[in-house]
Amino acid sequence: MNNPCCFFEDTFLENFHPLTLTRPVYDLRLGILTLGEKWALALGFEFNQIGGKLREHLKGVFREPVFDKNQEDILWINPRFLPSSELISRIKNLSLNEGIQSDKQLVAARVSSEIHTNWMTKDVNMDHIKTGSLSDSFPAVEYSWELFQINGQQINKDITILGLKPVSDYVSFPDSRLIHTENIFIEEGAVIEPGAILLAEKGPIYVGKNAVIMANSVVRGPSAICEGSVVKMGAKIYEDTTIGPVCKVGGEIANVIFHSYSNKSHDGYAGNSVFGQWCNLGADTNTSNLKNNYSTVKVINWNTGKEIDTGQQFIGTIMGDHSKTGINSMLSTGTLCGVCCNLFSDKYPPKHVPSFSWVSGNEIVPYHFEKAIEAMQRMMQRRSVELTPRYKNMMKAIFDSTSF
Repeated sequence: MNNPCCFFEDTFLENFHPLTLTRPVYDLRLGILTLGEKWALALGFEFNQIGGKLREHLKGVFREPVFDKNQEDILWINPRFLPSSELISRIKNLSLNEGIQSDKQLVAARVSSEIHTNWMTKDVNMDHIKTGSLSDSFPAVEYSWELFQINGQQINKDITILGLKPVSDYVSFPDSRLIHTENIFIEEGAVIEPGAILLAEKGPIYVGKNAVIMANSVVRGPSAICEGSVVKMGAKIYEDTTIGPVCKVGGEIANVIFHSYSNKSHDGYAGNSVFGQWCNLGADTNTSNLKNNYSTVKVINWNTGKEIDTGQQFIGTIMGDHSKTGINSMLSTGTLCGVCCNLFSDKYPPKHVPSFSWVSGNEIVPYHFEKAIEAMQRMMQRRSVELTPRYKNMMKAIFDSTSF
């Protein structure tokens, strides 16, 4: 199957806010790869062909699919669902205008160019799509906190689908300790400094191209340190953690996903959390991930503002892109922090922080948009990344839709 597909989003989209305020669902990172990259490998097309139906404010920032005008059928994929051998087999055997459902949600469909054109401008619907009488059950993510809950499993699976080979050259990493090397996978250009310990007894450890694990840090598998990232000296990286591309991390990190270009360079604890792109956690920032009474964690629904019981005991912070904390910041159990926020206080901020907020204790004031863009531009320039007019427009749409 060489043709690229078109990803689409469904009614579960808002369950992934604030992470998906600035990205389509297919760009969520889980394991080593994004959801879109997993599907690209599973279906046999290149990463640069990944694209999907986009919400208006994301157009121009992410890729929309490009198909040959003579193409008679197009594959649509719901990236919330995770590729498996059974699901891929079913997809490859789809007939024209036939789809697959799971728990009454459309997973995939092979559609005519006419239906494709209709879906690109209107809602995806089941009109003229044959799905059969049975609704199968395929694995999927439904809430943002499920990303870190299954992250270790997905690191294992990504290593398999990437076809990686375990490390064999010990000479390249003198005076470091690599334990259970059959479960350690190190890409070209990576540096493991003396005194670093990679302990892969409980699961694999992936170290991406040009990543650096500094002296006296400890990484326990399953974990992924992605391309260009740096683990600072003495850091403690526990199981089920992903440090996305071009991040810098230190302190204590357990079962956390960092997307890319985000920093937690200093001491402090982050656990059972997901951070977007361009986040920066100040020195001694700590996330609470367990309530003192050991009860289940409640979070605030992003759009309704109503509190919901997750049924989960461990949830730290879900933080949107470009948000930052000051030194000695404390984040409550089950915090949802929006896009482009500044949290600077030695008190707990609210559990629901709207996008473009300055927060000191319980006081929230709007972040002036042009000031936010100036800070954003400076941070991105430090990594030689351009803040494009389209990116600014995306941020302005989020700013305009935020209510305090």
